[in-house]
Amino acid sequence: MRPILLTEPGTELPESELILNPDGSVYHLALRPEQLGDLVLVVGDPGRVARVSAHFDKIDHQVHNREFVSHSGTLHGARITALATGIGTDNIDIVLGELDALVNIDLDKRTPKKEHKSLTIVRMGTCGALQEDIPCDELVVSQYALGLDNVMHYYAHEQTDGELRILQSFLQHTEWPDNLPMPYIATGHEPLVETLGRGNHVGITATAGGFYGPQGRQLRAVPSVGGLNELFTSFRHEELRLLNFEMETSALFGLSELLGHKACTVCTVVANRLRKEYSKDHHAAVDAMIAQVLERLVG
Repeated sequence: MRPILLTEPGTELPESELILNPDGSVYHLALRPEQLGDLVLVVGDPGRVARVSAHFDKIDHQVHNREFVSHSGTLHGARITALATGIGTDNIDIVLGELDALVNIDLDKRTPKKEHKSLTIVRMGTCGALQEDIPCDELVVSQYALGLDNVMHYYAHEQTDGELRILQSFLQHTEWPDNLPMPYIATGHEPLVETLGRGNHVGITATAGGFYGPQGRQLRAVPSVGGLNELFTSFRHEELRLLNFEMETSALFGLSELLGHKACTVCTVVANRLRKEYSKDHHAAVDAMIAQVLERLVG
């Protein structure tokens, strides 16, 4: 995914578009530039932030605003921020916009900077497996994200040839229904995928716009299209399979590609949708994921 157009450096951004708190921090994350690490580990659950920062050698800043909780500190000399995004691509839109503003906008002048800074952003989440051979508690690393949400449609972008090939193959395989939003493909940062994917499952992640109907679950309300999950499971593009469902990666990858950041997602499988199984101890599995990601990124 590539940007078609970005705001020119030096363009003054009105107060209504770039909202800052009285202390100069960005509106939702309540962070100032000096409080942000170059490595940002994002999690959905605010309660998971402390489980990440427990590994730090030192924590020097903590903030909690709405569902956005962050702990910044150091591990083996690396400056890291653990940040809770809450659930959904709508929250990722907020988080990526404000993370980028912290490093690539002069907040005093309210203008984009001429020199670009790239953050490393790794999501550590949970997911449901769409393949029978991926058991609970194992890890899925997202090489690509299939966006079933609509966030990236609001940004000026174009898909790469490789992304378009995957998308066209998916649309043909599923005979995609007209009443659902048009999907898109976004790509993870290749070196991060390679580093974090060793020994784990690597493939395409489906990012849904909700937890129940959008992921084919039926309680009392009935999904408008039946049988989609079976089509997701049977989809193949060359060596790639659709491995899992979650709710944030498409916007994380798409906005990172547009804004020039390096992004990857690692998810612990807490449910296998085909086996109808749920993890017996997903907290322990998530802790193991956190330890593995930190070891591979920081050592």
